[in-house]
Amino acid sequence: MQPRVDFISLGVRSVSASRAFYVDGLGWPVHRELEGDVVFIQVNHGLVLSLWDVRQMQADAGVSPPGPVPCITLSHNLPSTEDVDRVMEEAAAAGAAIIAEPITQPWGGYSGYFADPDGFRWEVAYNPAWRVDDDGAVTV
Repeated sequence: MQPRVDFISLGVRSVSASRAFYVDGLGWPVHRELEGDVVFIQVNHGLVLSLWDVRQMQADAGVSPPGPVPCITLSHNLPSTEDVDRVMEEAAAAGAAIIAEPITQPWGGYSGYFADPDGFRWEVAYNPAWRVDDDGAVTV
């Protein structure tokens, strides 16, 4: 199996609320959409973020209703601390819950955390040891 991730699907309580946050609030472009069921957002480099009605996602996978939001962090890496501050402000303006304001981290970088309407955590980070290209590609 080739080491690759093509889709990240978030099981959301309200597709319309999640669409409002990611598309209307953060300005992410919709690639395709089945109204009320799922929204596909082309993130970068062939990666798609899908916002899928959690009940339909459970039925498709044959699983029972979930408990709390799973312990997972999605990360958005940027080339500067100023970019981190800007994106955190954009997330807050879009309705995100700020979990941790950006600070200089013990590992030498700078990061903060927010949660989307379903509680999925996003880290917004600058790591001086990593390169972030103009197109957003991260090299570790």
